[in-house]
Amino acid sequence: MTADCPTLAQVREARQAIVGAAIRTPLVRLNTSDAPAEIYLKLENLQPIGSFKIRGAANAIAHMTPVQLERGVVTASAGNMAQGVAWRARELGIPCTVIAPDTAPQTKISAIERLGGRVLIVSFDEWWRAFEQRAYPGVEGTFIHAFDDLNVMAGNGTIGLEILEDLPDFDAIVIPWGGGGLTCGIASVLRELKPNCRTFAAEVATAAPLMASWKVGSPQVIEPQRSFVDGVGGKSVFPQMFERARRLIDGPLVARVNEVAAALRLIADRNRVIVEGAGATPVACALAGLAGTGKVVCVVSGGNIDLAKLAEILAAG
Repeated sequence: MTADCPTLAQVREARQAIVGAAIRTPLVRLNTSDAPAEIYLKLENLQPIGSFKIRGAANAIAHMTPVQLERGVVTASAGNMAQGVAWRARELGIPCTVIAPDTAPQTKISAIERLGGRVLIVSFDEWWRAFEQRAYPGVEGTFIHAFDDLNVMAGNGTIGLEILEDLPDFDAIVIPWGGGGLTCGIASVLRELKPNCRTFAAEVATAAPLMASWKVGSPQVIEPQRSFVDGVGGKSVFPQMFERARRLIDGPLVARVNEVAAALRLIADRNRVIVEGAGATPVACALAGLAGTGKVVCVVSGGNIDLAKLAEILAAG
């Protein structure tokens, strides 16, 4: 069975559904003159929760029935999707439970709790099973998948509509790859409206399951190494997400951890913008010339980085 992708009509409907929850974020030029491309930043770190995840979460919840809403919502997330779901749940006055891995940054866990979410910390393997099973034993509520969900991908795809309106003549786009919901949502729009642009997914070298899978043509399992770049990568790629990626993108790009740190510092220095590791990864790839020349859009997925870690990275430069 072929994995579905969101249609252009579904993305346009999502755009209306998320009004009032997500904002239209700016697209700005990276203030550097010595890069191999003209790099633009789509600043999703400026969303109310500091991440693009509010888009998919809001659209998914908008499609729930009153009975489902009454039961509350559940998600499995290392941080940003959980914040998106918790934010919207708080606005609607419904319960929210988050299944989080014990590797999740405390700054993101604290943010979820501030938003009223109940957090259950579990082992990485238990967390991954919650993704696969779309449930967690003993927890009630409607499960919202962080990436493998058409409504979530359609919400993410609204980013593509905004970019096309703000910079219709861009040549390439680089999108962080975590589970693939952001990449596949945006790429679904671009394949319809701008099929000739180059579309890439960005990973970090210490956790690049998409690249490992792409090289052999099938989903692979890897052993990821922990780093400050916590919003991308994992131990594997869901088969249905891999199938979508093969149809929608030109391929994955990989940046080293030190390159991501350098990109983070550059964005802070030249544009005075705070981004997290996942958000800086596409920029690192573009700065290395991996996305080619011309006008390259980098989706800065979020800015939820621990301030102590941010200070450490900035000082290291």
